[in-house]
Amino acid sequence: MQMVNAGMRVVAMGLLMMVVGAGWGQTSLADARRARVGEGGPVKIVLVGDSTVNAWGGWGKGFCNIVTAKVTCVNEALNGRSTKSFIDEGAWGKALADKGDYYLIQFGHNDQKPREALHTDPETTYAAYLRRYIGDVRAIGAVPVLVTSLSRRTFKDGKVVEDLNEYAAAARRVGAEENVTVIDLNAMSTKLLDGMTQEEADGFDAETHPDAKAENAGKAVPKLDRTHLNAKGQAVFGRMVADSLVKARVELGPYVVGEGERK
Repeated sequence: MQMVNAGMRVVAMGLLMMVVGAGWGQTSLADARRARVGEGGPVKIVLVGDSTVNAWGGWGKGFCNIVTAKVTCVNEALNGRSTKSFIDEGAWGKALADKGDYYLIQFGHNDQKPREALHTDPETTYAAYLRRYIGDVRAIGAVPVLVTSLSRRTFKDGKVVEDLNEYAAAARRVGAEENVTVIDLNAMSTKLLDGMTQEEADGFDAETHPDAKAENAGKAVPKLDRTHLNAKGQAVFGRMVADSLVKARVELGPYVVGEGERK
């Protein structure tokens, strides 16, 4: 019995050392990142999300265009993905392998869709997946930043139809509970658009995005793409994200080009 107890103690001590070692590894990586950023060293920012972040028709391109030469800006966002499918398809593992210093994470548009491979509930599974992203980022010593869903640009009675509120609220709640920076792009983009007319807001619409082409296939009168962004929209909303990021993460201020400045 004594030998068994001794063996169990050895196993327990081994497991404890593994846990402590893992925690120490996270801390040392985070400390190294903080020191490097504090000294103005190189920074890697990884963007994760759906087509409203992707370089083709999302704000990600506008964001990456206004960081300094010291920033490696990696856009891993993919068209048509949700918090669930991005993990299930292996895209999240690929993004983590980039070993970024900061991860900007925005989903919601495809989480709304009923397809089983995509759908999440904002109060339960969507929130759980966001916590998974946060935990995984922290495990590699990096900083997670949640971004609420970019507003769509369909108007009704002179105001934007706010059809992403539940997902935006869930992201804000998870951010508060996990002590994570939240960029409330949904609220900011909605506020901007509510000061416009439908015609003015359509000045941000993408014209040739593949997702919109697929949705319009066979239609006599194609529907305007009020989800994805043209170059103007990418610049406006990319700037919106960048300016909000440096207000919340002030250490990144020197890494973002100001209005009218050059890299």
